[in-house]
Amino acid sequence: MDNTHRKGFYFHSYKAPELSPFDRLFDIFKELITHTSGDLDEALDWLRELDSEYNLTDENYTIDDFVEDLKRKGYIREEFEDDGTPGLSITAKTERAIRKQALEQIFGNLQKSGSGNHKTKFTGRGDEHTGEFREYQFGDGLERISLTESLRNAQINNGADEFRLTENDLIVEEARYKAQMSTVLMIDISHSMILYGEDRITPAKKVAMALAELITTRYPKDTLDIIVFGNDAWSIAIKDLPYLKVGPYHTNTVAGLQLAMDILRRKRNTNKQIFMITDGKPSCVRERDGSYYMNSNGLDEYIVDKCYTQAAQARRLHIPITTFMIADDPYLQRFVSLFTEANQGKAFYTGLQGLGEMIFEDYETNRKKRIRG
Repeated sequence: MDNTHRKGFYFHSYKAPELSPFDRLFDIFKELITHTSGDLDEALDWLRELDSEYNLTDENYTIDDFVEDLKRKGYIREEFEDDGTPGLSITAKTERAIRKQALEQIFGNLQKSGSGNHKTKFTGRGDEHTGEFREYQFGDGLERISLTESLRNAQINNGADEFRLTENDLIVEEARYKAQMSTVLMIDISHSMILYGEDRITPAKKVAMALAELITTRYPKDTLDIIVFGNDAWSIAIKDLPYLKVGPYHTNTVAGLQLAMDILRRKRNTNKQIFMITDGKPSCVRERDGSYYMNSNGLDEYIVDKCYTQAAQARRLHIPITTFMIADDPYLQRFVSLFTEANQGKAFYTGLQGLGEMIFEDYETNRKKRIRG
């Protein structure tokens, strides 16, 4: 029997794809840059320690070779400090690479099931063709008229001997609206985000970078603003995320919510939302005279009531707030429950593991809401 034409499947053990020495080190380097909040010198020191312990390099490719490749490829650059001493810093190319890696790490498995932009189920004068047709209606744009279908309709309605094309013959191709979403992501940078031996700020940064990369590449019409809140609240640029650090701050949740709503008021999108990542209780508010009222002992009724007021205000503005609470204290969960009730939003009580997937799924779900007005 001739075996040359046999067909079948061949199974073998999984082999990881071969990575060049640079690529293998670069994956580790991006992780270290995120953990060191963009401190290149510290990241390289860690990389040298890891190399010493785990033999990441050999005599053919050293850490010094890797640093030279980083320069050559445009991931780091040489610059001079204020005192004139030379130094190194990461570039915008590295910042983009870190965001892309965060997206792949956090949302990679979920992305595989997606098929691109998600649309609303409502058709009409939208911005994407569907392949479906209907009769022309007053107000339809001329660019929506299907010439082929309209000419065919005219021949059917009026005959081929004396060609006439009337308004009643016009056929329009349906279009589907793409939902647009304006999101503000609030990140708690109070001191408790690094207390008790647990680094909570790095996972929060990774989620923010991944969400930013997702929106800019997959939903370019959506907007994402990122604000951080400690004693006060302020906006940060997406490019600044790798450098974000926790400060010696209390938690002024009220200031964060006020800034988030101010940002969203200026957005023209109908769909708006706030995502808040926090691990601690609100412990600070700023008074009208500029002074701060602070109390870290338990839940201060004065501060908490102001949080509920902001939650209700967001509800009146049709801005749902989704809280991702990285804490399991019953009294804090009770606060979040009441806060969520005042806003009619949502709350997730979660650890750090799975935080990114939760935010991704909630973002995707919220995008599918019907556009109002």
